[in-house]
Amino acid sequence: MSNLIKLHGVGSDNMHNSRRYFVIPITYEDTKDLILNVHYARRMPSVSYAFGLYRDNVYGLQGICTFGSPASPWLCKGVCGEEHKSKVLELNRVVLVNNRPNEASLLVARSIALLPKPKVLVSYADTAHDHVGYVYQATNWLYTGATKPRTDIATVNGKHPRHHAGDRTKRVYRSAKHRYVFMHGNKKDKRLLTKCLRYGTESYPKKETIQ
Repeated sequence: MSNLIKLHGVGSDNMHNSRRYFVIPITYEDTKDLILNVHYARRMPSVSYAFGLYRDNVYGLQGICTFGSPASPWLCKGVCGEEHKSKVLELNRVVLVNNRPNEASLLVARSIALLPKPKVLVSYADTAHDHVGYVYQATNWLYTGATKPRTDIATVNGKHPRHHAGDRTKRVYRSAKHRYVFMHGNKKDKRLLTKCLRYGTESYPKKETIQ
């Protein structure tokens, strides 16, 4: 039990229930069932770190949070520059079995706490699935605007465009995504990385503001 981390919620009303939750590092194999059968993308991303959410240490795996290398090398350079590109990780999956109140923010916050420091974390909320990124807002990420809709080269079986077969005439639509950034480290690390951030920051979006 010493390697389990108890999760604490935000606000006294959530304290009782949040104490019933724990997060622990899990394996790549542990993540497959929820990623492939529950998450809308239905494909495995790059996974460098994976964490599982447990309730009462009895009910089994209640959710997973994974971090991996961004698919785009340009993103690694673009966030905080060439000097810090090796620190960039993408939070690429958050999947919950029941999605009870506060579970997502608890899982994300405590998963980040288990990561090595310093890291520059990036994640996206897909507008095509009516996602705004409330979990990132609840855990104090910086909002850096939305990507533009675009088309990519079509791939087989839903794989990422980097795995395309070379037929550039077949294109698929990629929706706009809200982009969030989180600086993980001590106070000095956070100040330095925030100073190096190349994206402008904006107010958090809400669903009613999306066109």
